[in-house]
Amino acid sequence: MKLGTENKLELWTAVILGIIAVACIGYWLTSSTTPAANATSTPATQTANAGTRALIDPLDPTIRVDLLNSAESVQYKGRGRDIFRAGAAPPVEIPKPKTPVIAEKQPPPPNPGPPPPPPINLRFFGVANRPGEQPRIFLSEGDSIFVAHEGDIVNRRYRVVKVNPQSVEIEDLLNNNRQSIPLSQG
Repeated sequence: MKLGTENKLELWTAVILGIIAVACIGYWLTSSTTPAANATSTPATQTANAGTRALIDPLDPTIRVDLLNSAESVQYKGRGRDIFRAGAAPPVEIPKPKTPVIAEKQPPPPNPGPPPPPPINLRFFGVANRPGEQPRIFLSEGDSIFVAHEGDIVNRRYRVVKVNPQSVEIEDLLNNNRQSIPLSQG
């Protein structure tokens, strides 16, 4: 069984620090002052100090009328209202404004109206014409490609209104908005 005494330097350091701690605690306990130690003054010292200041024992229950009278004679010398006396505060003069302040009534901001409808996000990238058939247009939205004729509904939201060789007119059925989309190059 190991007791931790293998390192002799650490052992002696711990022993010396323990002895110092015990000595400090013993000194502290024996040198503390008590109220009995303060009361051992001689009667000659008490009479010498009686002329300059009165000895006050904090545990003495007698009423010291001389101390109460000296506290009553203190006068309040602050500025303004005395919070220890009942009555109205002294009148304070408030300066009058030199010019009357007129609050200007601001007109309300104009009503901006309803927000514009969102743009149609279709790209028109081609027309296919065959003799005797309606022209077919090619539209894309993101990665989706749509093939439609005039009057068809694309992506359950847009109607193809009119097909021209260089543009197509599309109507947004949800927002009741029409937009002409030009042929995109590239």
